[in-house]
Amino acid sequence: MTRYGMLIDINKCNGCYNCFLACKDEFTGNDYPPFSLALPEASKPWLKVKEIERGRCPKVKVDYLPVPCQQCDTTPCTEKSPEGAVYMRDDGIVIIDPEKARGCKEIVNSCPYRVISWNEEKDVAQKCTFCAHLLDQGWKEPRCVEACPSGALVFGDLDDPDSRLSGICKQASVETLSPEFNSSPKVFYLGLPKKMIAGEVVLADKQDVCAENVEVAINDGSAGRTTKTDYLGDFVFEGLESNYLYTLQAVQPGYKKKEVQVKTSTDVNLGEIVLEPE
Repeated sequence: MTRYGMLIDINKCNGCYNCFLACKDEFTGNDYPPFSLALPEASKPWLKVKEIERGRCPKVKVDYLPVPCQQCDTTPCTEKSPEGAVYMRDDGIVIIDPEKARGCKEIVNSCPYRVISWNEEKDVAQKCTFCAHLLDQGWKEPRCVEACPSGALVFGDLDDPDSRLSGICKQASVETLSPEFNSSPKVFYLGLPKKMIAGEVVLADKQDVCAENVEVAINDGSAGRTTKTDYLGDFVFEGLESNYLYTLQAVQPGYKKKEVQVKTSTDVNLGEIVLEPE
């Protein structure tokens, strides 16, 4: 039996907002009974794109985080709704029935991910349906996935071992948003923004020359990672855990090794790390 899910690769998302616009185009002014009523013109689409700024000036990065309905297997929204007002289809898609849920504003606040909106005009809670009306017509993916130019969104059958989605989820280290909610979502992520440590290596006796290809290693006591400075002498480590004490080392032949301890309570810019000649 089909069980639809989605993968969102943050590393591939360039913030074009095509998914956002496709969602708005599909649902604004269009009723799709029995799955949804028209989204009002002034309302935001049901797929949010959050801009997440990371790093410390001048080494700053912006990530884009698309957040549709997470299509949870354990649905908190059903607990705050009349019987049958919110239900899960056989293919795993969670639907808010636009008739049975009419007037039930408490459904909006039941979602821990805050992806359910209130349609004041129609007096009903609304959210992403994975474009169930299109899937039932034979479409292979929702509009947001179809509109993504970078391949950041992947849609498919989680229970089909031959589907691309299933293959990625088995091979890659996928994550879910806010696992502490214990809602078993069917939307998965690659490259969720985490803490970063950046800096610049400078050679004390050659400060007018960028220190390119200096080896920089980081270790938290259990695992290590290594990178090399770029043509400007800069380096960055991403995907780090919060509130970890990392030990960073810069090593270059002919220079004294420099070691720095860094705790990732926030993103860290170490500034210049100066290596002295031996």
